[in-house]
Amino acid sequence: MKASQQPDVVILGGGMVGLAIAHQLLERQPGLAITIIDKEPEIGRHSSGRNSGVLHAGIYYPPGTLKAQVCVRGAQRLRAWCEAESLPVLACGKVIAPQAEELDDQLDLLLERGRANGADVSLISESEFIQRVPHGRTATGRALWSPNTCVVKPRLILERMENKLRASGVQFHLNTIVTDVNTSTNTLTIKSGARLPEQLHYGHLFNATGLQADRVAKAFGLADRLTLLPFKGLYWKLDPKAPFRFHTNLYPVPDLNVPFLGVHVTPSPDGTVSLGPTAIPAWGRENYRGLDGIEPLMAAQFLGDLATQWWRNTGGFRRYAREQALHGLKPLFVRAAQALVPGLRSEHLIPSEKVGIRAQLYDRESGILVQDFRLEHGAASTHVLNAISPAFTASFELADLILNRCHFALK
Repeated sequence: MKASQQPDVVILGGGMVGLAIAHQLLERQPGLAITIIDKEPEIGRHSSGRNSGVLHAGIYYPPGTLKAQVCVRGAQRLRAWCEAESLPVLACGKVIAPQAEELDDQLDLLLERGRANGADVSLISESEFIQRVPHGRTATGRALWSPNTCVVKPRLILERMENKLRASGVQFHLNTIVTDVNTSTNTLTIKSGARLPEQLHYGHLFNATGLQADRVAKAFGLADRLTLLPFKGLYWKLDPKAPFRFHTNLYPVPDLNVPFLGVHVTPSPDGTVSLGPTAIPAWGRENYRGLDGIEPLMAAQFLGDLATQWWRNTGGFRRYAREQALHGLKPLFVRAAQALVPGLRSEHLIPSEKVGIRAQLYDRESGILVQDFRLEHGAASTHVLNAISPAFTASFELADLILNRCHFALK
């Protein structure tokens, strides 16, 4: 697309979902004029570039949900794409183990869900568990085995995808903010650095801005009762000198009432092993470290929302608050990890630079943390809300679902 040409499609957000939408649009109509706008100087600065890299198997999600519809096939497609692009893929599988006896029956539910969603998953005995995870623990002697779970390098995927899209003619406006929206004329006012503002007309707009998606949707007159609550995911790395080796992912049985999987062990294609993430409240949508990125008004509203959740105890929220909200404190993090790796000690963990923020959607009217993906539609816009795990895993399949459900007709 020439610089002066007005795009057929504008995509706000240069994360994996936005890139996948552009990729799938070009699969359907090569030569389509597409512009991707991101406020950062590089793509994938936030959720996508900080992703764990685990391509999930589709076990957790209730059949019929959007997540269940796209996860299994999406993981297959992204893995195949990585292999075709000669990008690293660690085919290591995943073990899910109950960290307490009362969670054992959840294995049967996860087995049923996984099979209904088309995942390859099976129950394994304690002897097979120990063979796969010699330093792990199952509280009941049973566990689930997912052979198709694998781990990739998100930054490499994002960089390759950007290069391929640029080569296909997609225009990228980085370090660019949207200062005004006119939905009656399908026009954006954008500003990049010290340049003068300019107007950009679009045929259809896709909002894939992740942590800012609800705010963008509100600028289009949508999602009034919805807001994103940011939860911070901190990681620790396993010291290479620690007396443990992990060749597969080791996950706890999650509390299926809340959208957080708990502290788990993840090997990487580069040989490092990470433990995490936490799911602790963040006081800003980009509050990765210390006081950086704190939003006082948002933080005050967030505290109010958390208090409401505690009072209502929707979905057993108090269990999350007791068991996960304080994992930012290393002793509590270690104790949570010891439920799966009993021999782990504080000195076995070294600081990790990896930290992400989960863009968790909250419905203020019902007081519910939204579990599934959410799409909101305007006259010439589609807004992807709650693009949390497994959005990266399912990105190609999710992009096709978004395109099939939007009101944009290809020429």
